[in-house]
Amino acid sequence: MKKILIAVFILLFSLQSCKESDKKIDPAETNKEISDLSIYNLPSKWTTQDGKDIELKSLNGNVLVMVMIYTSCKAACPRLVADMRDIESKLDKKSKKNVKLILVSIDPKTDTPEKLKSFAIANQMNQDPWIFLRSSEENTREFAAVLAVNYKQISPIDFSHSNIISVFNPAGELIFQQEGLGVNNEKTIETINKEAGKI
Repeated sequence: MKKILIAVFILLFSLQSCKESDKKIDPAETNKEISDLSIYNLPSKWTTQDGKDIELKSLNGNVLVMVMIYTSCKAACPRLVADMRDIESKLDKKSKKNVKLILVSIDPKTDTPEKLKSFAIANQMNQDPWIFLRSSEENTREFAAVLAVNYKQISPIDFSHSNIISVFNPAGELIFQQEGLGVNNEKTIETINKEAGKI
């Protein structure tokens, strides 16, 4: 029985190998295979501050540092933005080219691509490695659940939300989270530099 199982496995593997070799290999997709824990499995579509539609898997191969905010927030979000900027300022120069710093809106109704763009420009974050993303409310809720970010609309213009910065490895797997505002970010920086240095 064991021999039969091994034979079946080898046959399946060889068929898969043949199938894979028929595909044209995109250099951007030469990273390790995507695991079940990867956010790159999410089929959701997102729009950047430049109005470009993307899927998360297009970010494959980079270390992702993500936070969920909304641009009209006057309380926690400016602090989260400052924390993200502080993280960027402390990254190794060599590592930084393999890192994307991503701000995801929890208020897609208000945060249109135009609104995100003006926010990015006002905060001098409208260039690499910064990316602002918005999607449908359903996709936003799903993504927040992946990040363990809770948020709730408490008025037409206000949300209460978790203050979490998440780090994903190049395969899209969550490897570290920093919780709170203005907290010590040494471990966060260390994690990002270490992962980005492997690329």
